[in-house]
Amino acid sequence: MSKEINKAWEATIRKSSGTKKRASSIFSQMSVAHVDDDVSSEVCQVEKILPNGDFYTGQWMVKFPHGQGKYLWTDGCMYFGEWITGSTMGKGRFSWPSGATYEGEFKSGFMDGKGTYIGASGDTYKGSWVMNLKQGQGTESYPNGDFYDGEWKKGLQNGQGRYQWKNGNQYIGQWKNGVFSGNGTMMWNNGNRYDGAWEEGLPKGNGTFRWSDGSFYVGVWSQDPEEQSGTYYPSESSSESPTDWDPQNLYTVELSDCHICPCEKVAIYPSQKTLSGCGGDDDNRPLFKKRTDGSGRPRWSSEDGRISSCSCNDENGGFDVGRKSGFSGMEARSISTRTSFTRLRIKNPKRQGETISKGHKNYELMLNLQLGIRHSVGRPAPTPSLDLKSSAFDPKEKVWTRFPPEGSKHTPPHPSSEFRWKDYCPVVFRALRKLFKVDPADYMISICGNDALRELSSPGKSGSFFYLTNDDRYMIKTMKKAEVKVFLRMLPAYYKHVRSFENTLVTKFYGLHCVKLTGTSQKKVRFVIMGNLFCSQYAIHRRFDLKGSTFGRTTDKPESEIEPTTTLKDLDLNFIFRLQKSWFQEFCRQVDRDCDFLEQERIMDYSMLVGLHFKETTSAGTVAPTRISLASAEDGRPGLSGVDTDNLSVDPSRWIQLGINMPARAEMTVRKSTSETPQLVGEPTGECYDIIIFFGIIDILQDYDISKKLEHAYKSFQYDPTSISAVDPRQYSKRFRDFIFRVFVDDT
Repeated sequence: MSKEINKAWEATIRKSSGTKKRASSIFSQMSVAHVDDDVSSEVCQVEKILPNGDFYTGQWMVKFPHGQGKYLWTDGCMYFGEWITGSTMGKGRFSWPSGATYEGEFKSGFMDGKGTYIGASGDTYKGSWVMNLKQGQGTESYPNGDFYDGEWKKGLQNGQGRYQWKNGNQYIGQWKNGVFSGNGTMMWNNGNRYDGAWEEGLPKGNGTFRWSDGSFYVGVWSQDPEEQSGTYYPSESSSESPTDWDPQNLYTVELSDCHICPCEKVAIYPSQKTLSGCGGDDDNRPLFKKRTDGSGRPRWSSEDGRISSCSCNDENGGFDVGRKSGFSGMEARSISTRTSFTRLRIKNPKRQGETISKGHKNYELMLNLQLGIRHSVGRPAPTPSLDLKSSAFDPKEKVWTRFPPEGSKHTPPHPSSEFRWKDYCPVVFRALRKLFKVDPADYMISICGNDALRELSSPGKSGSFFYLTNDDRYMIKTMKKAEVKVFLRMLPAYYKHVRSFENTLVTKFYGLHCVKLTGTSQKKVRFVIMGNLFCSQYAIHRRFDLKGSTFGRTTDKPESEIEPTTTLKDLDLNFIFRLQKSWFQEFCRQVDRDCDFLEQERIMDYSMLVGLHFKETTSAGTVAPTRISLASAEDGRPGLSGVDTDNLSVDPSRWIQLGINMPARAEMTVRKSTSETPQLVGEPTGECYDIIIFFGIIDILQDYDISKKLEHAYKSFQYDPTSISAVDPRQYSKRFRDFIFRVFVDDT
């Protein structure tokens, strides 16, 4: 390290030492407990220049910051506050080179708890945080003079809140995802006001606009003039009432300058900052050497000769490579025991499916499908309302379109043979895509863009074929006529259910269509478009299809033959999944709601699809577990806040919601083979893995028809009736819930 850099560091140290007294008034004194009786677990004071130029000064234990300390990254970011075994935990202050600062509570490396963020442009947020995001009650002062006071969720205004503009206008009411949504009141500085319903930031539904003179307009509001209706009531005390006022003025004039100021985006979150590790041979030199002062007492100093006040042995030059400040700390708590564990081997996931290129037997079918989707989604239509008429769900509500090769008035020319295209209940599925926040353009690009679809290697048990879009966002499944009938029958109840429960775990459906080939075959191919549960930036290392039955519920594959794309079954399951308390409670509530819905619709044979991403996978493809008894000790550390955690984020590009990108722990289990009946859920071993988990309820279109009743009767003669899949929906629902609530448990 050059002399200039050393001088810069020394200047930093002198400044930091001068602020210690002042800092003690901000951060309360913290007692550090010993994790064991070993001398290496003692807490000491150190000053470290890390191999990449980062700098740490403060309390240290084993190989981690532990206690009070300051960490300065070479990019200019700095954290000063409390640490627990390498994780920012407690009260602290994080600053960015831009001048932005956060001062408040940290948990497991995240801004979590009460805290204040002051942005580089001057905006200030004071309030609650959960995993780096504004969540709960808080206030935001914007650089332009606007102000918000109310509830937040996943970084956006959500719930009840008040927004006041610099000019005196203000909105008081409900919010959703950062815009006005629900019932609310807008008050202008000239005395006018609107009271009523809002949707996506604009008046929509029943509402009243009042003028300052007492006149008012009552009606149903919409940006579409054709949907607008109402009655004007002039003021008795004023002759200047605006009798010729156009209701559309509310959108074009009154609301024209009522824009919500965007919040400043955080460039990089504290939990994303890594702590420097040791690299090559030069980096492995001791950062501190043992020396003797004038009195003969041992002292520790760095290679450049600066003295540290460390009073205990420190043989670790830095952190594990790539370790983040927000890691769980299990590495530190299990140093003495981890080496005795066996490591789980993980193979690298391979891209699923075969690309349908020219010459593939289903190439023309894919072209037909893409042409049909482009026509259905791109066809001009009014903006769908989520309040649908019952006629929209009529099974006869379908649209046939002819696609000749030369093209027609409504269809483009294409290289495929002539075919006919059918859209089932198009208004309903357009509303579903809006409800699920699917952008029409993105939807078309995913399915109908330049990239071909991929066909999965083998059809499912039902004989259906599956296709994946190139970006993995959507899955297309061929359907039997009986399944289509079941789906159309339950569509009204399905729509009501998914609209009522935002966190539903049942499959999200985006479209139901049919391709009819012309010619002698007259073949019809029906298919449904669904969301792909495993579309994520995280690699899926294990996947399970769980029903709660035992007959035929195993793949009988040894561990060495299990691929990441292999779908394992109930008797292959060797884990239980530990969810954080708030998520577990919401999980139980939602499983009950979803199972009640499926039971009422006489649906059975559904399953819980589960995908696991192991977080601590090495380059060699191994994952080491930790003992749950050690992990649960936590050195007194608190868990992440449980404030409305159905939608959170580990970082901005990986949103968390129930069943999607959820951090959890998988505990290994072992089955006892003492009885003839196989044990459905094994005994926990205490060995846990940090995971990101995905789960959802799939295959929800099988009703308990005559064929399933006959299957149940036939198999009941040969096997235990409780072990087979085909059972009455009420019995199936109870068995499914009992099983799932043994596999998913509260991480206490």
